[in-house]
Amino acid sequence: MKGSFEIRDRFYLNGEPFQIVSGGMHYFRVLPEYWEDRLRKLKALGCNCVETYIPWNLHEPRKGEFDFCGEKLHGMLDITGFVRLAARLGLWVILRPSPYICAEWDFGGLPAWLLKEDCHLRTSDPVYLRHVQEYYDALLPLLAPLQITEGGPVLMMQVENEYGSFGNDKAYLEALRDMLRGGGIRVPLFASDGPEDNMLSNTRTEGIFPTANFGSGAREAFEVLKKYNGGGPCMCTEFWIGWFDAWKDEKHHRTDEKSAAAELETMLRTGNVNIYMFEGGTNFGFMNGANYGTHLTVDVTSYDYDALLTEDGQITEKYRCFREVIKRLRGETAREEEPDFAAPYPVKEYGELAVCGRVGLFESLPLLAEAEDSVCPVSMERLGQNYGYILYRTELRTEKSLRSIQLHRAADRAQVFANGRKILTAEDKELERRYDTGEIRGENQGAARTGNIRMDILVENMGRVNYGPMLNWQRKGIDGCVMINDRFSQHGWQIYCLPLDNTKKLDYSRGWQPGLPAFYRFEWETDEPGDTFLDFSGWGKGCAFVNGFHLGRFREEGPQRRLYLPGALLRRGKNELILFETEGKVRDTVVLAGSPDLG
Repeated sequence: MKGSFEIRDRFYLNGEPFQIVSGGMHYFRVLPEYWEDRLRKLKALGCNCVETYIPWNLHEPRKGEFDFCGEKLHGMLDITGFVRLAARLGLWVILRPSPYICAEWDFGGLPAWLLKEDCHLRTSDPVYLRHVQEYYDALLPLLAPLQITEGGPVLMMQVENEYGSFGNDKAYLEALRDMLRGGGIRVPLFASDGPEDNMLSNTRTEGIFPTANFGSGAREAFEVLKKYNGGGPCMCTEFWIGWFDAWKDEKHHRTDEKSAAAELETMLRTGNVNIYMFEGGTNFGFMNGANYGTHLTVDVTSYDYDALLTEDGQITEKYRCFREVIKRLRGETAREEEPDFAAPYPVKEYGELAVCGRVGLFESLPLLAEAEDSVCPVSMERLGQNYGYILYRTELRTEKSLRSIQLHRAADRAQVFANGRKILTAEDKELERRYDTGEIRGENQGAARTGNIRMDILVENMGRVNYGPMLNWQRKGIDGCVMINDRFSQHGWQIYCLPLDNTKKLDYSRGWQPGLPAFYRFEWETDEPGDTFLDFSGWGKGCAFVNGFHLGRFREEGPQRRLYLPGALLRRGKNELILFETEGKVRDTVVLAGSPDLG
């Protein structure tokens, strides 16, 4: 039955006053087999809404190719299925569609193929807006029937995200507003920004309702917000109850549950709230974001966020504290016992697995990629590659020795090999330095016949920045030149794009060399698939694949020490795990443990 949702002095649902008590959960960070379990726990918390972003980069991975199912991603892109499930369970829905979502997600959800063009992102640049419109033309027909005005559960939709901290192009916000309205979106549109005058004023646009994002100081934040919401209701769209982790952080971020619960109570007594996050989930694949202040900080694979539910869906003490507050303020008595839910999959400790196959990256290149010839190095985006690794190969012929090397406009991490021997690893700002390699001569490296030196440069895209002014400068690989012995530029390259979406092609009989990047294969059998945790201690750096699904990145420095492996990815009988390790660590075993370790 068609209904209405209005914003006046407060929110009104079908003409009756309505307080939003929502929790954030991203369908693209949780496998579909777990959606119902998480949503039931959200409702048992006392919430009446669920909120989610919609990532453009997953739904249009290549220009003009749309995916709203996600067969290759285990069905995680079924946005309409997620919304309808929430409705069936008695929850309303708040949607935060692209173009930009931040979310500690690669490139803030923007598709990497935008970087092939010289357009100004998040502005009224007509080239950029044309791409947004073409995406909306595919997305909005799916969302429009889900609105409350059409009998669906969607109450509100967001326009952009935290734009006030990025820019002040009002024409851009007006264009997005008009696109949404032109695409049949009739529910209220809102913006969310930090509770500061400059941010809220940058975003203030007719027809877009202002809300705020913050983690503390609710009273003060709402007082600022009241100056911009025209007497309407106050809402915290992102109540940050935790934080995200980056590789090399000292420890996993935690927040005090009692302090957070006190802030929640303040918000519920004076306004509306969306808890960010109710459950964080996982940055599967290469989808982690990054930040850039003085240097690059790359987000870990887990998006646990110290949320109310852990990454694997366990109820926390913070959940219990929040539940007591919500039930009490809504005039209900919270039961002492927590809700009883049967876990979708049991937690399993499969133990130690032995390597049953290994093959080197260099030995596997002909199977994984077809070389592209280029006079100069070019970035992966210019070659149609979005994520993963890229390898640049050249031969030093005019110079018979290698004494120094310098990479220009390279991102994010490079390993340099001369005649199959690693001579350099550099990351972030280190890439722009000149490196003295010592004299490396061709005839001393197995190339006595010609004296030439084969040089390979393996560059990793570690995750694009998702927030801040670096957003427009995100090309990965080498987008400049390589200086050899202070000569301006080395010419003549073979380039191998390595998105690692084809690991089934690996042939473990092709050999490997210790100390070099390699793929390691493991097998195990189970009669009962269960949630487990991949302990990557001692394995250096790389990424993991389970039965063909890209689980995510690992890095020995932590703080995260184990990757969450959902039981839904496993099958009865034989299962396969592949680790791609780039540091040349030589290990013979890996452990599937029965508990997480986030540091």
